[in-house]
Amino acid sequence: MAPMLKRIAQDEPKKAAYVTFLAGSGDYWKGVVGLAKGLRAVKSAYPLVVAVLPDVPEDHRQKLLAQGCLVREIVPVYPPESQTQFAMAYYVINYSKLRIWEFVEYERMVYLDADIQVYDNVDHLFDLEKGSFYAVKDCFCEKTWSHTKQYEIGYCQQCPDRVVWPERDLGVPPPPLYFNAGMFVHEPSMATAKALLDKLVVTDPTPFAEQDFLNMFFRDVYTPIPPVYNLVLAMLWRHPENIQLHKVKVVHYCAAGSKPWRYTGEEANMDREDIKMLVKKWWAIYDDESLNYKPAADPLRAALAEVVAVKSFPAPSAA
Repeated sequence: MAPMLKRIAQDEPKKAAYVTFLAGSGDYWKGVVGLAKGLRAVKSAYPLVVAVLPDVPEDHRQKLLAQGCLVREIVPVYPPESQTQFAMAYYVINYSKLRIWEFVEYERMVYLDADIQVYDNVDHLFDLEKGSFYAVKDCFCEKTWSHTKQYEIGYCQQCPDRVVWPERDLGVPPPPLYFNAGMFVHEPSMATAKALLDKLVVTDPTPFAEQDFLNMFFRDVYTPIPPVYNLVLAMLWRHPENIQLHKVKVVHYCAAGSKPWRYTGEEANMDREDIKMLVKKWWAIYDDESLNYKPAADPLRAALAEVVAVKSFPAPSAA
């Protein structure tokens, strides 16, 4: 049974924001535009901050500003050199996501990957009790996990009773709870940002890059939240008994071939009716001109959006 979300009351307006990450000159800006419009569609009260690397082209930044995003340029973060084979080659750039802990003008942020869409208001996540790191448990059943013991023996934390962890045979306890880092709730802090970068310098990279690193760093304060806040699409065919699709609030288009702006339906599982429906649902928001940002209705946000290239603090030389 998923834990109930524990909330706290706050009398004053929160300094809070959603935040996402963008790198390179590719087409992921479309995902950010879709996310900005999705947050407007569900009437979120909070802005979307986009942490961009220096290689994001100016025309892409302008597209984001035109949708009311607050664009902040960040200094890249690189892991120590190693021979690690990442699950996906581009994962190495994701270490730069650690910069969002430096956004200390906000007390609370909800991070969302650019390939995520929000289909129901989740502003209440900002009210979760402080002191924990909140995210949704991942699934170990896809082939990208083939390098792990979990995949080898068929164990998954989404259904731990289906294949029980062979503690006696392996001589080690079950692995700790592991979250998907495409969505999480965090508290910006320069102390935490420094601790993250300092720890990264002495931590060997692993196949899932910053996701593995964040799981290690926040292991003792991680608190799972229900999968409705980050539906990893593989859950639809790996653990359908755990998902009620009509109740899902946040969809993570992270399965191979599922990016709506690249969708062809040709990859494995992409011809499923539920996947087709979710892709169509994303496009309905992206194409809805009524959801375009209207600066005149929000002069404060418009003024903030003019700050295009606020630099973050530089990383330690070894990062």
